[in-house]
Amino acid sequence: MNDSNRLDALTPILDHYQVQPHFVEDYGSIQKIYSNKGTFALKKIAPTTGTDFIRHVHYLYQKGYNRIVPIYPTMDGRYAVLHENNLYYLMPWMSNDSRGNRQAHHQLFRELARLHTLSAKEITINKEERIEHYEKTIQQLEKHQEFLDGFIDVCEKKTYMSPFELLYSLYYNEISQALRFSKAKFEEWYEKTKDNEKARMVVVHGKVASDHFVYDERGYGYFINFENASYGSPIHDLLPYVSRALNTGPKRNDDVIDWIYHYYKYFPIKDDEKLLFYSYLAYPTQVIQIVEKYYRKKRPRNELKLVRQLQQRYFHLKNIEYVVSKMTEIENQRKVAEQQAKEGAQ
Repeated sequence: MNDSNRLDALTPILDHYQVQPHFVEDYGSIQKIYSNKGTFALKKIAPTTGTDFIRHVHYLYQKGYNRIVPIYPTMDGRYAVLHENNLYYLMPWMSNDSRGNRQAHHQLFRELARLHTLSAKEITINKEERIEHYEKTIQQLEKHQEFLDGFIDVCEKKTYMSPFELLYSLYYNEISQALRFSKAKFEEWYEKTKDNEKARMVVVHGKVASDHFVYDERGYGYFINFENASYGSPIHDLLPYVSRALNTGPKRNDDVIDWIYHYYKYFPIKDDEKLLFYSYLAYPTQVIQIVEKYYRKKRPRNELKLVRQLQQRYFHLKNIEYVVSKMTEIENQRKVAEQQAKEGAQ
C-alpha cells in the first residue's frame, strides 16, 4: 500500500479525533501518524479483544498511577473506533529512546511494582475453588511425573537409543528433580493458605515486556499494550518476563535475581506468593512438552531439530534452577536473621 492509499485508509478513523494525517509510518500493528495536531500512535487490535482494558487503564489513573501512555477519546467520548472489522485506539507517540539507559530493567520493575502497589486489594476466596485448583494441579504434576518415568523406562530397555532418547536419559534426573521441587512448593503454598479467606490481587498488565515499556524524551518510562490487563496475582506479571529472560544458553543470571529483588523493594511479595512463584517458575513445562512431542510424533522424526530443542529447554531449566535456588537461599538466610534478631530482642 503506497502512502496516499494508506492515508486514505486511515482518514475515516482519524476523523473521529479531528486529526488530519499528513504522513504515516508503518510499525506492524501500530501506525505512526504525523498530523496537523502532532505525532500520534494508532494501534489496531482485534474486535474480540474488546475495550475492557481501557477500564483498567482509567482505574490506574484514578489511583494516581500515570506511567501509562494515555488513550485519547474520540470527539464523542469513545476510546476506540470500529472500522472494517478492526478496533483502533489513539495514543501520543513516544520516542522510546532508551539508549545508554543501563537501568532500563530496574526502571521497568520499579514501575511494575508501583502499578501493583496502587492497584492492590484484598478479595474473598472461594475455598471450594481453591481446593479444586489444588487437586487439579497436583493431578497434572503427578501425570507428568508418570509420563517422565514411563518414557525413561522405554529408553533404558532399548539396545540402541536414539540421540534424543540418550540426551533425555542424561537429563531425566534433573527434570524429575525440578518437577518434584515444583510440587513440593505448591503443596507448601496450599498448606499455608488453605484456611485463608482473603487473597491479594492487583491489576496485572498481562504482557509485560521491554517492548511494552517505552520512554519519553526525558527518559521516563511508560507502559503500553494493556490489552491483556486483568485482576490477578502479582506473580502473573513476573513469571512470563523472568522465564523469557532465562531462556538463553547456560548462564548464571544474577541480573535477573537483582531485577526481582528490585521489584520486591517497592512491592514486597508475601511468603505464600513467593512459594507459588517458585512452584510455577520451576515447573519444567517446556521440557515436558518437547519430550511428549517426540514420544507422540510418528516417524520419520527430525531428530537433529528435536535434540536441539531438548537441549535448549534443558538450558532454560538449569538457568531457572540457579535463580530459584539462589533466591531460596537468600530467603532462608533472611528468615534465620529475623529469628536471631527476635531472640536477641527477648
